[in-house]
Amino acid sequence: MKPETLAIHASNLVKSTTGDVTPPINLSTTFFRDENGGYPGGHMYSRVSNPNRSALENTVAKLEYGEDAAAFASGNNCGMSLFQALKPGSHIIAPDDMYWGIKKQLLTIFNETLEFDFIDQTDLNLIQGSIKPNTKLIWIETPSNPLLKVTDIEEISKIAKAHHITLACDSTFASPILQNPILLGADIVMHSSTKYLGGHSDVLGGILVTAKKDELWEKIKNVQQTGGAVPSPFDCFLLCRSIKTLAYRMKGHCENGKKVAQYLVDHPNVEAVFYPGLESHPQHEIAKKQMKDFGGMMSFLVKGDVEATSKVVNKVQLFAQATSLGGVESLIEHRYSVEGPDSKTPKNLLRISVGLEHVDDIIADLEQALA
Repeated sequence: MKPETLAIHASNLVKSTTGDVTPPINLSTTFFRDENGGYPGGHMYSRVSNPNRSALENTVAKLEYGEDAAAFASGNNCGMSLFQALKPGSHIIAPDDMYWGIKKQLLTIFNETLEFDFIDQTDLNLIQGSIKPNTKLIWIETPSNPLLKVTDIEEISKIAKAHHITLACDSTFASPILQNPILLGADIVMHSSTKYLGGHSDVLGGILVTAKKDELWEKIKNVQQTGGAVPSPFDCFLLCRSIKTLAYRMKGHCENGKKVAQYLVDHPNVEAVFYPGLESHPQHEIAKKQMKDFGGMMSFLVKGDVEATSKVVNKVQLFAQATSLGGVESLIEHRYSVEGPDSKTPKNLLRISVGLEHVDDIIADLEQALA
């Protein structure tokens, strides 16, 4: 089936006795055993599994062409669970502009148990040169947050496989509709389901998908089920509901994104625009090769200093000045002020998540803010 069809039907796992077309919410924390000690419904305890979570995991696994998926209570839980599954002393090669929330985990939680290097992963030779005998994971993020760098999944997967290293890809900005890293050679795909999968800024979650059920995946599933950082049945229900419209929402985000990016490119008060769909983007050809379209995320540099940038972000009216991304509403954020003094993000950078409002209204708001 095509993604539009899978998104609608893959979550319909629950066969309700009342004949519901839409799967019900299963709030029970525990499930009946039969006389032989088995679980006829396939579930024992909701920390381990739940019908709504199983539906969500099945849907995203199918959309990402993986064998299995593990849903978590947040996107950050995905990174933490994968890092916890690695043996102490393992070395990780991570992007220099890695999402700050997961980078902070390495720097503050795993700094005494794991080794890591943050490098420019658009340089394949640099990746090769960074591999050590104890390198166990290459973590990539494409497009990246907030600089919208694009890393070549297929080429990096060749390097990883040659050295028997796991390749994990944070594909949150693309969603399963625009990019499928497993088909390009990745072993694990990560999504912050808070973003485009949820799509309405009202549910927190994360999900990992694996290309195959191997030893590392069993360790990740053990962290999920035994550690218990799992989404509630209602959160899973909301995500399944949202995913049904994901393909069509992404079409709208992409259409608006291209027009907004071009508007910003032409604006005299904009210094630079970072958007993979622009031919001027340094990795535009790679993005064309591995993405079906270019999404609704972009960043741009305001001409001027921090004060000039703050004026722009504080003048918007339609855009919500708020963190996160991927919702139906347009969002704008000054990332440097969020990430703090150690941030590598330019001080005059604004990141925008282009929503599903009419593009003329989105551009009109940017016009008055940039004036």
